[in-house]
Formats: sequence, structure tokens, C-alpha cells
Amino acid sequence: MLDPMLLLVPLLLAILATVVGFPPLIGYLLAGFALYGAGIEALPFLEPIADLGVLLLLFAIGLKLDLRSLAKSEVWGGASIHLGLTVLVSSLFIKGLGLVGLSQFAALSLDQTLLLAFALGFSSTVFAIKVLEERGDSQTLYGRTAIGILIMQDLFAVVYLTASKGALPSVWALGLLALPLARPLFYRLLDRVGHGEVLVLFGLAMALVPGAALFDLVGLKPDLGALVMGLLLAGHRKANELSKSLFLFKELFLVAFFLSIGQQGLPTGSEIVAALLLTLLLPFKSALFLAMLTRFRLRARSAMMASLTLGNFSEFGLIVLTAAIAVGSMDPSWLRVMALMVTFSFLLAAPLSDRGQEIYSRWRARLKKMERYPSHPEDQPIRLGQPRVLIFGMGRIGSGAYDDLRQHYGDNILGIDHKQEIVDHHNNAGRQVVLGDATDTDFWEKLEHSDSIELVLLAMPSHHGNEFTARQLKRVKFKAEVAAVSRWPEEEAELYDLGVSQVYNIYEAAGAGMAEQILERNKASLGAKVSMTSRTA
Repeated sequence: MLDPMLLLVPLLLAILATVVGFPPLIGYLLAGFALYGAGIEALPFLEPIADLGVLLLLFAIGLKLDLRSLAKSEVWGGASIHLGLTVLVSSLFIKGLGLVGLSQFAALSLDQTLLLAFALGFSSTVFAIKVLEERGDSQTLYGRTAIGILIMQDLFAVVYLTASKGALPSVWALGLLALPLARPLFYRLLDRVGHGEVLVLFGLAMALVPGAALFDLVGLKPDLGALVMGLLLAGHRKANELSKSLFLFKELFLVAFFLSIGQQGLPTGSEIVAALLLTLLLPFKSALFLAMLTRFRLRARSAMMASLTLGNFSEFGLIVLTAAIAVGSMDPSWLRVMALMVTFSFLLAAPLSDRGQEIYSRWRARLKKMERYPSHPEDQPIRLGQPRVLIFGMGRIGSGAYDDLRQHYGDNILGIDHKQEIVDHHNNAGRQVVLGDATDTDFWEKLEHSDSIELVLLAMPSHHGNEFTARQLKRVKFKAEVAAVSRWPEEEAELYDLGVSQVYNIYEAAGAGMAEQILERNKASLGAKVSMTSRTA
């Protein structure tokens, strides 16, 4: 019973990491080192769980893969150029450290130097998604751009992982080209599995059997198979639900992967120095993202927020080095160095990301000089015109409110949403909706105020977005009445404190709406019965 009790170590260290404002991943890495330092040098149950965590990570990436988003120049161009320049500059930096007499770097061959530089080029998907979801910025332009770049980087890693197997695939691998023909079968199965534990089992089976096992059988990397299976299912209406259902499993299994890194042994003094020296590349990495994204015509704030989100080292760097060590291409000591670098980068990136808006406000004048005009089509300023009602967030709640309010206000209603496809959908349906990101401070600075607005409705799905917007409305002294939606009592209290006059709990409103519809149907049914009785009489 000793091994299960050891799980208390990563649990406590992960809690400690989150308490001080860092990702729990730091706690898991430190727990691996701590267990090794305590004399526990082998945890045999970790390896298969760690492998499963990596496979589910790639399967989840495939499920979220939107090939249209990868076709955007700022995504594929930004990821490709950044990785190429990072490999070049990092290689020169590593060789320079070797020339000044640091033996650990001097011992690296050219191939090993390029491989290490390649591992340094990745940014953490786990860290970025956590930061974006906490802020409610996953669907902002900078958030979607950052996630797109991360997916491109992950694809580059999968290509390497596949090539690193070191053996030519079987001729039967060509048969995998027919795998998309089985998509209708996979879709039909996904339609029938429901929404509970069978959905989770379906996801695990797809990732491991037609994904990992089938690809391994024909001589290809199992990781590639998991990614391809996720990609084949990505177009299904339940793909997002499937991804969410596997989320906790994936995160739990990845804990084993990070713990296993620490099982490689405690870092030596020279390895700590090497990690600190390579961490000096982080400012270059972030600055390069900032320069590139402004060249792709993102505004300075969007580019800077994306660069802070991506300015770290990645768990995929660890995965790449693990694969290289497995085939003898790198010394195992570099895995410990990389683990330290990931930890150091998170320690730096977490507070910088939290203070992103403050940093932008301080350096705004200089950052604005980097902008290119005209701005990105999704990064344009907003011109309101003369509406009487303003609705932020045109999802189901916002569009429903728009249609109901139209009966009183006519066409004097304007919706605002940050997703171009949502804007296009509503405009095609006859609603007036414009593109805008209310969580962007530049949005408020460039907003053309209108005295005609009588009512503002905050209908965004994220409380962070509604709360931030309410704060900005208060700051600019908007005189209109403000109403908002919430989920929990504490959210209602925060919104009322910010001057929101009416807050609607979406769960209570849904229940009231359901009751109202039932009563209306019952009245109609009763009226029909009375009418039929009178005719019969």
C-alpha cells in the first residue's frame, strides 16, 4: 500500500503551487524530484499511465483541431517562422555557451544542439489553456491565435515523434490513408454512445485502438495515431463534449508523466546552471512573438497578450527529449535540465500573464509604434451608430434577448460579439451585430460613445467577461441602465457592486421560462377543451 500513499506528495505540492499562483504542473515536477530525493527511485506504475496521458493529450488536441483556423497566416506563418528563428538563435546561443568553456554545452554535437533548440521552441499548451480559461479569453482574437500557434507547434512535435521511431513503417501503413472512409462509422458510434460513462469509454477506445495500437502495428508512432483519430472526430457535433469528458482523465494521467520526469534523478549543480542560462532565452522568445504578430497586423495589445501567454517552455519539449533519450540521441541529464527550465519559465510567466494589462498600460505608447495598418480584420475599432440597446455576447442568451427586445425597440438594437462566424450568422439572420472584444481595453478607448443607448445587456458566457465589461462601463461613466446574467450568488454580488441594476441568474431564468411555457400550453390546452365542450353542448 506504499505506492498509492505517495500520491499525497504531488497532491500537496500541487495545492501549494496553486495557492501561490502557479500552475499545479510545477508541483508535479517538484514532487518527482522530491520522491527521488527521498530514496524512491522507481515507481513502476507511472510509465504506462504517463504514456496514456500523452496519448490522450494528443487525442484531445486532434478533437479541437480546426483546420480553417490553422490556415490563417498569423497562425501557420507565426508558428513556423517563430520555431525556425528560435531554433537558429537557440542553437547559436548553445554553441556560444560551449565556446566559453561550459563543458555540458561543449559536449553537444551539432545534431544534439539542433534537437535541444527544437525542444526549446515549444510553448506550453497546458499553461496557455489554463491562463486563457481563467481569464475567459479563450475565444478572443489573441486567445484563438495563441491556441492555433500551440496546435501548429504540437503538430511539428508529432512529426518529430513519428520520425524518431528510427524504423521505416510497414508497407501496410499505406492502408491508413483509407482511414477517413471509416469516419461515418465512427460518427454513427459517437451518436449512439450517449453522454455518460460510455462516451468516456468511447474516447479512450478510439484513442488507443484505431489510434495508437493500429498505427504502432504498422510501424508508426502511436502518438500520431491518437492525434489522427482526434482529427477524424473533430467535425462531429459531440467532439467538444467528448474532449471535456476526457479532460480530467487526461490531466490525471499527465500527472504521472510529470512525476516520471523527476524519477530521472535530482539535478546537479551544473544542470541547474544550464537550466538558468537557457531560461535567458525567454525574453527573446516573447519579443519574437510580439514582433511577428504585429507584423501580421494584430494590434499591440493582442500581440502582447499572446506573447505573454506563449512566453514559456513546454511539456512537449519534455516529450520530445524523452523520445530522443529513448533512442539514444540525447543524454538523460538534459531531461532534468528541461524539467527545470519548464519550472523556471512557469515561475516567470505566471505573474507576467496576470499583470498583462498593467504591463500594456505602462508601455502602450511604445507598443503602439509597432502596429501595422490597416489592422487585422478581427482587430478593428467599433463604431456603434445610434442604437437604443447594446447587447454584449450574441450566444444563445444574447440572441434570445435580442429577438424579445426587438418587439419593443424595433431595429434599434446592436449586438457585439468577438467571433466573426457568430457575427456573420446573425447578420445573415437579419440582426445587427458587429465584431468587437469587450474584454479588450483598447475596445473601450476606441469606442465611439452614443447618447442614444438606453439599455446595456451583458450576456457573455464568462463571468469574467461580464464583470470586466461592467467595470469598464462604470469607468467610462456609461449612463444607460445595465443588466447582466450570472450563474452563482457571489457573481451577482460582484455585478451589483459594479453598478449593474439588474442581474438574472440563468438557471433560475431557465426554470421560470420553462414554467411559463408549461402554463401557457396548459392554458391553451384548457381553452381548446372548453371550446370543444361548448361546441359539443
